[in-house]
Amino acid sequence: MAITRAKKESLLKGTTDALAKAVSIVFVSFRGVTVHEVNELRDALKQEGVKYTVVKKTLLKKALDAKGFSGEMPELTGEVAFAYLSEVEGVESDITAPARSLQAFVKKLKGKLVFLGGALEGKYLSGTEIVAVATIPPVSVLRGMFVNVINSPIQRFAIALAEVGKLKA
Repeated sequence: MAITRAKKESLLKGTTDALAKAVSIVFVSFRGVTVHEVNELRDALKQEGVKYTVVKKTLLKKALDAKGFSGEMPELTGEVAFAYLSEVEGVESDITAPARSLQAFVKKLKGKLVFLGGALEGKYLSGTEIVAVATIPPVSVLRGMFVNVINSPIQRFAIALAEVGKLKA
């Protein structure tokens, strides 16, 4: 059943508004994904504050053109959906969340869900670049890793001093 022009305009406006506020966008191709799997995916993304939307490719391309990203738009093949993280004032957001959250489902659904590309910080990214972004740990883990790097020399120095103290005793 064809979508009326008014409905298309409404969908385009909604998509354009969503992308205007997005700080991170990931495009995926889905084929053969069941309703149960999609609902599970949406629930997991919602916990990260990420929204997941399916829209016609022509409407998505028009909305992306209005956003004005630099670089080459990834090829959107098959049935396309996009996950995005909206900017919230006063709240620090993890721009890797959409890609990282989808990565678990890309692995789980093996071939049913495939990264096509994305957009981050005003420029398009290819599918392989999005896969690289998806492997970046969450901000809290990165902070923990940084603290561990800073703490390690101090901890080793304290252990060495303790061993020297044992030798004199």
